[in-house]
Amino acid sequence: MGEFEVDGEEKLIVAAEYLVQELRSNKSLTRNAKKVLGSLLSELSRVVIISEEIEQRLNLVCEKITAREVDETMIWDLGSDAGNEFLGAVNELRGLIDRLDGTTEEEVSLRKAHDVLQTAMARLEDEFKHLLVEHAVEEGSMASFGAASTEDLVPGRNSEDHIVVDLIRPEVISDLKNIADAMIASGYDRECIQVCTTVRKEALDEFLYDHEVEKLSIEDVLKMDWATLNTNIKKWVRVMRNIVQMYLVSEKSLNSQIFGELNEIFVDTVKAPVMQLLNFGEAVSIGPRQPEKLLRILEMYELVSELLPEIDSLFSDHHLGLSVRTEYREVMRRLGDCARATFLEFKSAIASDVSSHPFPGGAVHPLTNYVMNYLMALTDFSQTLDSLLMEHEDGEDLAIPPSPPDVINQVEEEFPYDSPEKFVAMKRHFYSIASVLEANLQVKSKLYRDVSLRHIFLLNNLHYMTRKVLNSELKHIFGDRWNRKHTWKFQQQATEYERATWLPVLSFLKEDGSGSGSGSGSGSGSRNLRPRERFQGFNSAFEEVYKAQTGWLISDERLREDVRTKASMWVIQAYWTFYSRHKNSVSERYIKYITDDLEKLLLDLFAGSPKSLSNSYRSCLSSKTSGDQNQQYSLIIKAFTEKTQKLESDFQSLERT
Repeated sequence: MGEFEVDGEEKLIVAAEYLVQELRSNKSLTRNAKKVLGSLLSELSRVVIISEEIEQRLNLVCEKITAREVDETMIWDLGSDAGNEFLGAVNELRGLIDRLDGTTEEEVSLRKAHDVLQTAMARLEDEFKHLLVEHAVEEGSMASFGAASTEDLVPGRNSEDHIVVDLIRPEVISDLKNIADAMIASGYDRECIQVCTTVRKEALDEFLYDHEVEKLSIEDVLKMDWATLNTNIKKWVRVMRNIVQMYLVSEKSLNSQIFGELNEIFVDTVKAPVMQLLNFGEAVSIGPRQPEKLLRILEMYELVSELLPEIDSLFSDHHLGLSVRTEYREVMRRLGDCARATFLEFKSAIASDVSSHPFPGGAVHPLTNYVMNYLMALTDFSQTLDSLLMEHEDGEDLAIPPSPPDVINQVEEEFPYDSPEKFVAMKRHFYSIASVLEANLQVKSKLYRDVSLRHIFLLNNLHYMTRKVLNSELKHIFGDRWNRKHTWKFQQQATEYERATWLPVLSFLKEDGSGSGSGSGSGSGSRNLRPRERFQGFNSAFEEVYKAQTGWLISDERLREDVRTKASMWVIQAYWTFYSRHKNSVSERYIKYITDDLEKLLLDLFAGSPKSLSNSYRSCLSSKTSGDQNQQYSLIIKAFTEKTQKLESDFQSLERT
């Protein structure tokens, strides 16, 4: 037969078959057969010895593993050395199982070994869960995810632009990895993964609960009032950023440290909570398009857009992460569409705002305040809003609501589609919104019966719009041309107010005037009115203006001072001229005021507190001498001249800017 060229069990089988053939063909064994028989007996003796050694070792290992079943103490609580000793026994048991061939003689031992291995896996599963739960970062430290500063975070590691924090205490990571390796090598990978997924999912749910993120259905969100929804959106924005940039990054790092590149564990752990957060975003996007929601929706959209690359990186596995990436993009698209539609609804709401009564005192209307502060707030989202508007830019948007053709043409001329300027789409819409607001204010001004009060109302509101633009980032949106034009507009309203109010009053002081008036200061008379009648007409008209306009309000201090100064210039000079000419020919009882009195009274205008003058106002005038009056008048004229020069200088500076 020659030398056997096979080893192990095959060698023994070949030798045995050879001997059988020899015994059948010969009455006595050949020398070669005897040699083979000797080798076979020697090999069989060795196999028996090895089998006995395996059996002995198997019994020892099984005894070491089963001994732990009596002791309820968690093995790794005794230290890593005790744990590693147990893992060594498990790994040896797995090796012995591989060496048992499953023959009839070894079937009992093999069954016993598998039973003990199953017991060991159950124990390792418990130990694995115990380590994950007991060595998780405490909730107090976890709350630092919501901290304003990353300096307060749990000690961790920086990974590129992300902060990786320790979700599990670092000292037990190697123990967890060793247990996972042993279970996976023993064919219990699903059990190990299931335990880890369940524990870590509960930890993430607990994190969301601690940050007051409720599990809300879309219906729950749609039923919320704005105050409740606003609070939930703010929480969502904070938690969404922290979840993606820190928690998920840290969770994936933990997964890699324990399981290597098994991405399915990470996806299975975080998918449900992430979908919960995305469902909230979807619910917000399909809710009513109310203007007060726009800033929050833009904040959500901006955040989701910012986090998109990180979501793609975290869920990069084409198959496992596809559903998360797809849903994330869909929610981002819906939030963008919602933001744009809400912006256009905001514009429509301005046009449709109707008042049945004039706003008291001709002050800045709440609509003006709301719109301008709203536009100021939107500048914080300039890049985002402009990109959303640019995606769907068309002429129809500028006509929502219907705008006069000259407004649309003006916008088209100021900001053409191919303009190289930044934020062109946003500028076009802001320009259009301001025009819609002005048109609405014009309609509201007609609710005032008093023409002068109409001009004060428009003066207040146009001035407020211009100040808001000049003193904020809106100046970069509206530009110098708009600023110059609207500065001129509110100056025109101031001029129209002066004419409507003071021309009728001062007509009593004109020697060739008719003495008749209209508007705030009304009077009656003719060209032939005598001086004392003119004094009486002026007194009556001035007191009527005083009574009405002290109740009017110009809240801007500088504007109020300027309007008072211009009014003083109109009144004091005309009154002084008339008074100087007729003071000696008219009884003092018809001359109720001197210029100093009028100047003081004019300072009461536009304070928002109605006042009236008594008939005995000039109780102390009789003590004033003509010289005193001349000296006071000179001082008044000097002061007025200085104020006028300053006012004209300010207006010129404003026009240049």
